[in-house]
Amino acid sequence: MVDEPLQVDGTVYRVTAVSMGNPHAVIFVENTEAFPVEAIGSKIETHPDFPRKTNVEFAQVVNPGYVKMRVWERGAGITLACGTGACATLVAGVLTGNTERTATVELPGGPLEITWSDEDNHVYMTGPATEVFAGTVMIE
Repeated sequence: MVDEPLQVDGTVYRVTAVSMGNPHAVIFVENTEAFPVEAIGSKIETHPDFPRKTNVEFAQVVNPGYVKMRVWERGAGITLACGTGACATLVAGVLTGNTERTATVELPGGPLEITWSDEDNHVYMTGPATEVFAGTVMIE
């Protein structure tokens, strides 16, 4: 499914489905910050076209080497980052002619450098690891 129409609440979105070992539906939007991810993400996640549910990425192509992305993760909702989602977004960008094979994907949790190699067809991701939570669990 590359750049195919998907209707949700009377609005048609263009979706590219990509598997990174888990399902992703990538939608290119004009502005990720203004897009209603919380309202639309769950509806696409549970859309009948995705019977096992799907992760949903909303991507704004700033230029072919730089993409802003927000993610609705399957079963979790909005998250700060998703490595497989960033990889799926780059693959969808290449398949639709929106991005180069290497690009920075900027997520709320930070940037990732993604490359889809034309030599071995693998997708490579590099980026920082940042602690965002620490806690203690009491086991009784």
